[in-house]
Amino acid sequence: MTGAPARTADAAVVDAGLRSYMLRVYNWMASGLLLTGIVALFVANTPAVLELFYQRIVTPQGVFAGPTLLGWAAILSPLAFVMVLSFGVNRLSTRAAQGLYWAFAAVMGLSLANIFIIYTGASIARVFFITAGTFALTSAWGYTTKRDLTKMGSFLMMGLIGIILASLVNMFIGSTALQFAVSVIGVVVFVGLTAWDSQRIKNDYIDTIQYAGMDIAAKRSVFDALALYLNFINLFQLLLSFMGQRQSE
Repeated sequence: MTGAPARTADAAVVDAGLRSYMLRVYNWMASGLLLTGIVALFVANTPAVLELFYQRIVTPQGVFAGPTLLGWAAILSPLAFVMVLSFGVNRLSTRAAQGLYWAFAAVMGLSLANIFIIYTGASIARVFFITAGTFALTSAWGYTTKRDLTKMGSFLMMGLIGIILASLVNMFIGSTALQFAVSVIGVVVFVGLTAWDSQRIKNDYIDTIQYAGMDIAAKRSVFDALALYLNFINLFQLLLSFMGQRQSE
């Protein structure tokens, strides 16, 4: 007679722990995005600082941001942070992981300041809210769906590798058609990754994280937030590339 109530109580405990963990992950993600936005706005609205990183270039095709040496460092350095955080998950302390996450979010702000040179503020805000709505709906679906998205993950990773390779090739050939195709396919890939990561985080908590202890759970929440943060930022940049309104000359 006591078996069913006990199982119900255990399920309630797991469910409460899962909700608390997911809230922590989303809070880390939102805080990182907020810091990124603050840094990007500060740099974009401080001409003396902005000129250290980017130069405004006007061409017949539109307005572009030409990176300086510091600008290239700002653009490429987030990749180094992601690699350290990803490969150092078992070596880093919780404080170190959190510190690196904040540093990464700030550097991402430097790398995104150039969008204020290229696009109007109104279109940036519009695309941001479109991205936020798309992300929220997709993440909620990934979290609540009963469909197993595990197999979809490997397919999406292959798509992500393809996007990276195509983007590298397009840096040399400058094809507008290829850039548009990369943007459209990229949106599909990162929408899918958002759903996949949301389900993965939920399953990881149920399978392992709830038994791992508070310190490990705190550290893992940072890494899970990083995955969702990257999905959001990439989705935002891709949507902006073909929905954003460029600055006039």
